[in-house]
Amino acid sequence: MPIVATAAWSIPKKVAGRFAEEGSGLARYASVFDGVEINSTFYSRHKTSTIARWAEAVPDSFRFSVKMPKEITHTRAIREIAERFDIFLADIAPLGEKRGPLLCQLPPSLAFDADAFETAFKAMRDADTGPIVIEVRHKSWASDEALVLLKTYAIDRVLADPAPVWPVEDFAGPPRYVRLHGKPDIYYSSYTDEEIRSFSKLLAADSWCVFDNTASGAAIENALTLLEMR
Repeated sequence: MPIVATAAWSIPKKVAGRFAEEGSGLARYASVFDGVEINSTFYSRHKTSTIARWAEAVPDSFRFSVKMPKEITHTRAIREIAERFDIFLADIAPLGEKRGPLLCQLPPSLAFDADAFETAFKAMRDADTGPIVIEVRHKSWASDEALVLLKTYAIDRVLADPAPVWPVEDFAGPPRYVRLHGKPDIYYSSYTDEEIRSFSKLLAADSWCVFDNTASGAAIENALTLLEMR
């Protein structure tokens, strides 16, 4: 079954009764959901003991997707990343088999550069063979050359909503990773049941669907709605 998740695991009081009463916030979240997207790794490093504690708080079947640090995607603009990427992998190693995809979200200003990204993707793949997904926001990525490069390094495109580059029509098969940011107000707007149902129909058994409209607390509510439609 697809993994339905949210970015982080904050549970709004409005729906708190739908989750286990005991345990940490993450443990309570994991009593309902099978996965979560860790966004905080984008902003700062975490102690391996913290990562280990998170892994221990959830069932064996639970999975964490992990956002790459902004130092890699934004500060370095994907150049000379090999050492920093190795550090990132070491930091999250305690997740073990509970690690899901690594999320590479690029800044809107970062255009496709075949040479630069081939070097970066090779560095990633030299260090890690697990699933990697990429969310791009510059129109230059809407090219056959970009798609070929992604396929070469087995990096899956993220279907984002709103979709600045790759709309749903561009996906010949089920997207491996869907990120729903909310619209018209990104990070705030809630999705209607009809909209959630339309995304549900796109998912395959190995897909992730992550609600990132967390600023208003809508993410958890929308994710619960999607679970009920499964």
